Amino acid sequence: MGFSENTTGLVLAMVSSLFIGTSFILKKKGLKRAAAAGTRAGVGGYTYLLEPLWWAGMITMIVGEVSNFVAYIYAPAVLVTPLGALSIIISAVLAHCMLRERLQRLGVVGCILCIVGSVVIVIHAPQEHMPTSVQEISILAIQPAFVIYVAVTISIVAALMFHYEPLYGQTNMLIYLGICSLMGALTVVSIKAIGIAIKLTLEGISQIAYPQTWFFLAAAVICIITQLNYLNRALDTFNAAIVSPIYYVMFTTLTIIASAIMFKDWAGQDASSIVSEICGFITVLSGTILLHLTREQEPANPPGNISWYDGEDIKVMEDGLYIMLNDSNYFR
Repeated sequence: MGFSENTTGLVLAMVSSLFIGTSFILKKKGLKRAAAAGTRAGVGGYTYLLEPLWWAGMITMIVGEVSNFVAYIYAPAVLVTPLGALSIIISAVLAHCMLRERLQRLGVVGCILCIVGSVVIVIHAPQEHMPTSVQEISILAIQPAFVIYVAVTISIVAALMFHYEPLYGQTNMLIYLGICSLMGALTVVSIKAIGIAIKLTLEGISQIAYPQTWFFLAAAVICIITQLNYLNRALDTFNAAIVSPIYYVMFTTLTIIASAIMFKDWAGQDASSIVSEICGFITVLSGTILLHLTREQEPANPPGNISWYDGEDIKVMEDGLYIMLNDSNYFR
């Protein structure tokens, strides 16, 4: 006896959460090892590309994302999306066990509030109309409302990347996560189009010849690369147990907004659903505030020490004494 489509989607979504939650920790450990051997990703370094553990996390994340992608083909978003919260719990537990990143009790409460609020938002989000072809999606994508949304999103991302990130990227995780989440919402729209194209093609209605299919594929690749780049910086700079839930909350919220604008699913909602969504947003906001207030700060340089890197040696000014460090010697 075979599984129903919803059961298949449910299993795939749970597997996806397991892999994605684990990938955060593997990539974080890889980034830490890479930072010890070269320039940190948080300040623009790319030495993590030579770190096998980072690639293990990358492969794990890809497997999780592919599972999540296939889950959306078999089951509705209202079933798949809330299960993404499982990845938060998994990454928080693994961060505590493997990275020794403590999550305070109020932080745990904040994490739970974020999960509950996000689930409430997703459950009471309006049902979307599933397009039957790539051409139909392209028509929806050029609606004035969605074009304005995309323009605003790209403008905000550009401002965060070129103005705010150099100034506040190392102290405010919302800069990195804002870029990831905004681009992620566009990624979902593109991925959904690709998923429909693949599903229709497998059913015998080929979508390969349509240019819209390749446009959405190119858009998805660009968005995914941008997401991964800034997610790496966020993981390298901030506590993984905090990055994971906040990223989930922002990504889920923006994805619902983007989907609603594109597919016009907000029309016809009853009052109870609207009130439930507002309560969900308030719950998410409360949880996010608690997570920020209880965040465990990354260790900084000891007071009185100033260190910098000139490309060859690490130079330290300690208590008025100039010290030069190289790869084989360390003097104190």
